[in-house]
Amino acid sequence: MTGRKVVASNRKARFNYEILDTFEAGMVLLGSEVKSLRAGQAQLKDAYADIRGGEVWLTNAHISPYQFAENGGHEPERPRKLLLHRREIERLFARIREEGLTLVPIQIYFKEGKAKVELGLGKGKKSHDKRQSIVERQQKREMARAQSHRR
Repeated sequence: MTGRKVVASNRKARFNYEILDTFEAGMVLLGSEVKSLRAGQAQLKDAYADIRGGEVWLTNAHISPYQFAENGGHEPERPRKLLLHRREIERLFARIREEGLTLVPIQIYFKEGKAKVELGLGKGKKSHDKRQSIVERQQKREMARAQSHRR
């Protein structure tokens, strides 16, 4: 099983944050969480990652309980530990502390059968930056429409 099967993506991440760098991290999951992810039952809407005690944690990521799991399965929004190398964690911690950046989960996916999360190191956009993004998106649409009409 090769390739990358995207399960959930945070569509607002690139709108609300200017993503400077991305990282891939493994996830520590329960069996019922893996089953729910394979069924596409996840949301990253209000999720964020933070570093506590030298470990990276994914908070507020919603993975729906697996309906066939014993004893109700798992808690949907429990904090989940992310797996990164020690040096990567130290580098991230230093950049977050010094530059005031945020760790934002961009998407959850399966890579070679393992659940992974793509984290973006981002700086929050101001409202005028967001307006600029909207204007750029509209200009691209108009250019694409004009080109399709010419054809």
